[in-house]
Amino acid sequence: MPNHAIRASLLSVLFMGFGQLYNRQVIKGLLLLLIGATGLTASILYLFDNIHGLITLGDQSRQLVKVGKVVKAVDGDHSIFMMVQGLISLLAFLGWLGIYLLNIRDSYIVGKRRVGGFKPNNFKQSVHHVLERNFAYVILFIPFIFALFLNILPLLFSILIAFTNYAAPVLPPANLLDWVGFETFKNLVTLKTWSRTFYGVFTWTIIWAVLSTATTFIGGILVAVLINQREIKLKRVWRTLLIIPFAIPNLVSLLVFRNLLNTEFGPINQYLSWFGLGQLPWLTDPMWARVTVIGVNMWLGIPVIMILVSGILTTIPRDMYESAEVDGATKWQLFRKITMPMVMFSTAPVLIMQFAGNINNFNVIFLLTDGNPLVSGYQYAGATDLLVTWLYKLTLTNRQYNFSAVIGIIIFVLVATLSIYNYRKTRSYREDDIIQ
Repeated sequence: MPNHAIRASLLSVLFMGFGQLYNRQVIKGLLLLLIGATGLTASILYLFDNIHGLITLGDQSRQLVKVGKVVKAVDGDHSIFMMVQGLISLLAFLGWLGIYLLNIRDSYIVGKRRVGGFKPNNFKQSVHHVLERNFAYVILFIPFIFALFLNILPLLFSILIAFTNYAAPVLPPANLLDWVGFETFKNLVTLKTWSRTFYGVFTWTIIWAVLSTATTFIGGILVAVLINQREIKLKRVWRTLLIIPFAIPNLVSLLVFRNLLNTEFGPINQYLSWFGLGQLPWLTDPMWARVTVIGVNMWLGIPVIMILVSGILTTIPRDMYESAEVDGATKWQLFRKITMPMVMFSTAPVLIMQFAGNINNFNVIFLLTDGNPLVSGYQYAGATDLLVTWLYKLTLTNRQYNFSAVIGIIIFVLVATLSIYNYRKTRSYREDDIIQ
């Protein structure tokens, strides 16, 4: 008996679709043959040239050529365009390679069924089989393509930028870029001008993330618990008043606070002066500016936690409190032994994600202080700058793209680590493991 599985596999290795044609699946074989021919043609025409451009980043930059008495600029290679084209070609090749491997696997499985005496499916039956057995993968294919080019491709591009010398004054198309390996990473932590800024901004980013998360979380819990007390009247009015900061767009609130706290003409300092308390440097002194952004962030963040915790408090049975009160528990003991454990059980993942989000909390810092006040010795950064706002300044204002890419990688590692940890600690993840 002929070994159809081996023969079909070898034919599919030789060229995509040959194995399916051998297995008498004509339409599927012709489609795969067309895909294989398209991939081979694209490789010859574009792939190898684009991959070469990704490796070299160009051979000749823009040149000034004198034609008679006129000097003209002759366009050369653009390193950034070549990098993007090379990445797209590489991803397209990997996609084609995946189809090629699936083609071999498919021909082997169908050939193995032929050895067992089963008749190969026709094209209609094959389509029905794919839709029935792999419906989820078929539906997810289009979102995956969008994610590939809108998320993964920019991420890979920014990672590659970190390994080049893409920073002023080395800018294409006037200059070609070069691969410099980990030199930018090394400079960020060893060169005094950069390392002082990096360590300072990184330390403040962690302090900011911890304090802003803790203050809004604790404040939100306390406000929700206080309003939920039986002795409090007009609960709806209190909740409505305290939810107003959440209803107002952050942009409006932050710009209003920026004017209110202005050192020279801000209303708050004017009122302080009328009462003989002097003027406080809310946004001009490094320490006061940091305290100010944390305070304003509490104004914006406490209502969100209050709403969340208020909903959780309504799910806690009153019998638990009544039984504890009968046993002589104080209000503090009720809060510590019943309320807090129940709230933390439901909000722990939110707390972790809020901490990760505060690492990238661009709006509060940028709109309120613009990262200022300036600090002597800092490179393109101020006292309240986070890593994300420093990255923004390096990219759009100072054109230090390689350093901003390195900082982006650091932020990505921090946030991704926290997000993965949060996901693995959720009940849904553990339930998924149990089902599997």
